[in-house]
Amino acid sequence: MFLRVVRFALAICPLLSVLSAQSLPAAPSLIGILNAELERNFALMSKQSEPPVYYIAYSVTAEESGTIAASFGSIVTATRARQRIGECSLRVGTPEFDNFHVVDGERQSYTSASSLPEEDDAATIRLAFWRLTDASQRTAVQRFQQVQSAVKNKQAPARASADFSVEPPRTAVLAVPALKVNAEEWKTRLRKLSLLSRDAPAAITTSLTLSWRRETKTLVNSEGTRLQHGRTFAMLSIVARGKAADGEDLIALESFNAEDPSRLPKDDVLRAAFQKALTSLDKLRNAPQADPFVGPAILSGRAAGVFFHEIFGHRIEGHRQSDLQEGQTFSNSVGKSVLPDFLSVIFDPTLHNTAGADLNGWYSFDDEGVPARRVTVVENGILKTFLLSRAPAPGFDKSNGHGRKQPGLEALSRQSNLLVIPSKTVKETELRRMLIDEVKRQSKAYGLYFDVVTGGYTQTRRDSLQSFTVIPLVVYRVYADGRPDELVRGADIVGTPLASFARIIAVSDHPEVFNGYCGAESGQVPVSAVAPALLVTEIEIQRKHNTGDRPPLLPRPTQGNVMP
Repeated sequence: MFLRVVRFALAICPLLSVLSAQSLPAAPSLIGILNAELERNFALMSKQSEPPVYYIAYSVTAEESGTIAASFGSIVTATRARQRIGECSLRVGTPEFDNFHVVDGERQSYTSASSLPEEDDAATIRLAFWRLTDASQRTAVQRFQQVQSAVKNKQAPARASADFSVEPPRTAVLAVPALKVNAEEWKTRLRKLSLLSRDAPAAITTSLTLSWRRETKTLVNSEGTRLQHGRTFAMLSIVARGKAADGEDLIALESFNAEDPSRLPKDDVLRAAFQKALTSLDKLRNAPQADPFVGPAILSGRAAGVFFHEIFGHRIEGHRQSDLQEGQTFSNSVGKSVLPDFLSVIFDPTLHNTAGADLNGWYSFDDEGVPARRVTVVENGILKTFLLSRAPAPGFDKSNGHGRKQPGLEALSRQSNLLVIPSKTVKETELRRMLIDEVKRQSKAYGLYFDVVTGGYTQTRRDSLQSFTVIPLVVYRVYADGRPDELVRGADIVGTPLASFARIIAVSDHPEVFNGYCGAESGQVPVSAVAPALLVTEIEIQRKHNTGDRPPLLPRPTQGNVMP
């Protein structure tokens, strides 16, 4: 699993209308086309197929996207794209045991996918889904025979839970706003702003990138679900890259998220953010390299969000609880204490914004057609449940709206908007004082403050070390003797999950938001993490990998000596 800084931001898609089955328009163009072909195929295959087909879902994901990027005063990228991807997911057997049964930890994609035309041409689309259905049925039957044989010969244990949950059908049509992007205006703005980096000596490459996307999802299934929903979102990212004298790659970044590009900050805010990134890069170039260290530290709210996403969030995803190849850190911990009693953890994909920022991990329905809902996973330190898709976990037979995926892959239980909610907090000034006290108590010369992070990754399977890594960009040494904080570079946070939770002793009263994309078995999905700053009694850092490549040998060209 890997979490990275989001390259697109969230959009707040207003829920304009939710229609009952009775009031749904008689033939919404795409829904009507999909539904007609699904009903035809399901009626035939549920009677004639052996083993019987008991579930079919057709989905279409339509995307309109664009990117404009500027560097050193010039436009380097200007693209627009549109695509529609159709998918067929088909199950044979029964919900208790079907072709998606996991054998020996093996997770593959059995969904058939294909590009579709932009137009809602009934004949073309029905032909495409006829072919997808045929391919899916052949694969499903073959796979079902394999898992039957594996279980019969005891190569795979029987699951303690069913393979698929039965859910009530949902019918809704949610309008997705049109995106209006004045490309020429943005080119002018970005070109002018990017000129700032021409006189930045530490910057080898820079970019100001505007990305936007409008996404519409349509889903019909044999249970009677008929959905259309989606969102728009945009991001402006500022990235500056350079190298230290010893060859370490350096990066400084800032980003802004909004529903629509028109709601992104004005030029004065963007200029200040770009200048901040360039200044940070210059300071990092001259900062000393961090030493391996174990001791007390504060993680800023953004760093704490990534910390929780990696070491906790992935380990409470439901599909990992029934997979014997997974570490199953918390499989037997429901009703038990897993975090300090002053912390609760909630996942809420219905929340569009909080802490002064838009959230990237929201949606109206998950990718299996289950409504998004707020889920309290940990309450006052006690584990209550897991994140659940339509693949049940032992003791939990229904989805809680967290089946997610990128087009072409299978939906699994995945994170959404992670919220760390404390019942006891301190001011950030008090948190710093507590850090210094802890440094003195441990007879250390300094503690650490992790300010800016870019992402992280973790291992959850039994055949790997149960560990995590968080990748900070801006780290300071906080000295116990009163010396000014010292910026250092080249550190990664490393550790193991259970030991890390036990070392949280205090949190601040100021939450921060980290927006990103999380990559795991079901692909890249947008997520957010909202958390206060954390004080931990012990954290470990290791030196970052260094390529050893030398910085540029030649001086940078300047505007005064460039050939005409």
